[in-house]
Amino acid sequence: MTLPRRLHVSFALRLAALLLGLLALLQLASITAIGLGLDAQARRTLPERLAAGERVFKSLLEQRAQVLTDAAAALAADAALRAAALSDDRTTLASLLEQHGARIGATEAAWLGTDFGLRARTGEAMQQAAIGPAAAALAVSAGSTGSASGLVLVGGRPHQLALVPVKAPGLLGWVALGLPIDDRLGAELHTLTSLDLTLLARDSANDPWRGTHSTLGDAAAREIAAQPWNGAATPMASLDVAGEELGLRPRWLATLGAADRESGPAMLALLSLSIDAAAGMPRELQWLLLGIGLFGAGVFAVAALHTARRITAPLRELADAAERLGTGNATTPPLAAAARSDEIGEAARSFEHMRASVVAAQQQTLRLAYRDTLTGLPNRAQFDAAVHEAIAASAGTGSTLAVLVLDLDRFRSINDRLGHAVGDRLLQAAGERLARQVMREGDMVARRAGDQFAVLLRESTPELAHSVAQRIALAFEQPLALDEHRLAVPVGVGIACWPEHADSADTLVHRAERAMRAAKRGRSGPLVYEPAMDDGSAQSLALLDELREALARGELRLHLQPKLSLATGGVAGAEALLRWQHPRRGLLPPEEFIPFAEQTGLVRELTLWVFEACARAWRDLQAEDVDMVLSLNLSARDLLDAELPARLEKRLLEQRVPAEAFCLEITEGAFLDDPQRALATLKRLSLMGFKLSIDDFGAGLSSYAWLKQLPVDELKIDTAFVRNMDHDPVDAKLVRSMIELAHNLGFGVVAEGVENARTWELLRELNCEQAQGFHMGRPMPVEEFLAWSARWVDKRRLLGTPGSAGLLH
Repeated sequence: MTLPRRLHVSFALRLAALLLGLLALLQLASITAIGLGLDAQARRTLPERLAAGERVFKSLLEQRAQVLTDAAAALAADAALRAAALSDDRTTLASLLEQHGARIGATEAAWLGTDFGLRARTGEAMQQAAIGPAAAALAVSAGSTGSASGLVLVGGRPHQLALVPVKAPGLLGWVALGLPIDDRLGAELHTLTSLDLTLLARDSANDPWRGTHSTLGDAAAREIAAQPWNGAATPMASLDVAGEELGLRPRWLATLGAADRESGPAMLALLSLSIDAAAGMPRELQWLLLGIGLFGAGVFAVAALHTARRITAPLRELADAAERLGTGNATTPPLAAAARSDEIGEAARSFEHMRASVVAAQQQTLRLAYRDTLTGLPNRAQFDAAVHEAIAASAGTGSTLAVLVLDLDRFRSINDRLGHAVGDRLLQAAGERLARQVMREGDMVARRAGDQFAVLLRESTPELAHSVAQRIALAFEQPLALDEHRLAVPVGVGIACWPEHADSADTLVHRAERAMRAAKRGRSGPLVYEPAMDDGSAQSLALLDELREALARGELRLHLQPKLSLATGGVAGAEALLRWQHPRRGLLPPEEFIPFAEQTGLVRELTLWVFEACARAWRDLQAEDVDMVLSLNLSARDLLDAELPARLEKRLLEQRVPAEAFCLEITEGAFLDDPQRALATLKRLSLMGFKLSIDDFGAGLSSYAWLKQLPVDELKIDTAFVRNMDHDPVDAKLVRSMIELAHNLGFGVVAEGVENARTWELLRELNCEQAQGFHMGRPMPVEEFLAWSARWVDKRRLLGTPGSAGLLH
């Protein structure tokens, strides 16, 4: 009996030892799989994490630059500063600089003269040698945008510098605010991305690099600075620092006042991540695996088979999940073992918690890198990546896709006049309205930059893309309501299709942008890309040259469109419209050449030509016993021309025509660039006797504050509201409100875009004074208008029913 017992005990021990050995091997395999997976994942995702971190770093720099620019702009607007600048009170200037700089933590502030000479400063590092060249470089950009910011070495340390001009109204000088790039920036970047930041600087190519700030510590910064960083920076470098392997992504920082980074002062930002730390196994996981091993050993000793079923299977599941996590797949289904109440369940739940943390970190990084924070829409990076992916997916199936790029009209004027807060809300509302127009699953709406949006239409034909673009353009014809503001922001939409118009994603988006710019110039609705748009600038210059010659050769034509009295049906006036009888292209409408002329001073010559032609036409009408007022349009350039009233007065004397014979029409947006200057011109024209009318009323930036200041006689309701009022109750209510507003202000009302008898009758019921549209008459040459006017008078005499519908048929 003894031998069998010994054999039994020996077999049990051997079985226990074998199972414990198998358990040990399994643990070792799990740890190895997790370690290898984490190491592979860390190395595979390192370039992407560094690239995403670079985008976050750039965003942080831009946010800080915006804070500096806003603070400098507020300081530049300070009346006390302007008074001190005018009296050259440098003590007061220094005090104001210190007060405003302290509010945002700016350590350096300076007042610069118009020659960029240092007049007053705070901070010991702000010296003429550091600030002068940088300010001069920034002034080039500030001259067009009103402010600018950039990076500069001040006292040998990197600073962000903002420069804003101070005017009253001429240029008094410049306000410069400097904010050091210090450990706070690195700490914020590390919080958002877990990346470390090292900043290097040098004063010239002959000087060695020195570390100015580093979240890795001074010793690591000195070791990194000793590396040869001259020449073009690589996308990613690997470097051993203090026995630790780091992955680094260098980013050259543009230094103001330096001719180039090879010879002058330079700054270099290095984003880094410890490969060893990223690939290392978390200590919590190590303890969990050790606990699992001990628990398994005890269970195997008591009941080997039961333990095998209860331990090894969950361990395999955990190992598989760790492997998937190591390969970057952090969104796998939850572990079944997490529902258990024993140690294995606790380990699985801890692993799930770790995986959830990884997912949250990835999502946060993606939000910062691929989402527009203002509108919540995908940003340029995500949109461009989606276009690349869509083209790759379509290449194998033979399907087509389209990209739409659209830009808001007059956004810059609205933003400058009403403030950035209203501008931001306008962009948010525009993004929401655009997203409602793109309803197919899989399509994408994004904000690419500023007031530019883009749409990706998967599996789309050119016809479908054009239909969507028209729907978007029509939707934006309706003003956006933001509190007390009703802002009309029409859009220009460009369309490009793959593979018809491009063979790559970048080219496809670029050509959609060109089509958008052509659509905005032509104001003729959405446009599909054409190869001719690639040389549009050359065509525009050629067209302008031909237009100048057309003035000399007498190729311009004056057409008149009648304006009828809704009360009597009589001809109350006519609008003058310009046409160009091109020798090769035939009769061209104004939208094909006026936009180009408005970009130069040629539009002023066209305005004078139309005025003289109208004067001659008015005399011809008087000779036929036809007494009416002729309306003609003034452009924004005309309103900003202080000599316009004198030029028109000279033409009145030469043509022997009274100013009361003309009604000058202006659009609401025409006086937005310089309202006070435009208002002064309008008042002079009104005193001369000209009638003044606001054209396209309701389609621009309207407010009581401006309407009560403008010396106008009538409002002309935009055709976008009149055209559909016979079947759209909302448009009918808007037209009613506009008419009541005009009458309350003492203005007459003209409705343009009347295209049927029903609209005519509705306007009569609303007591609108005059109507204009195809229902009464199209634009026609002066000779045809004279004949048409005579026939109209005879028809009125024959019917004898003023204002009736029968008169119009």
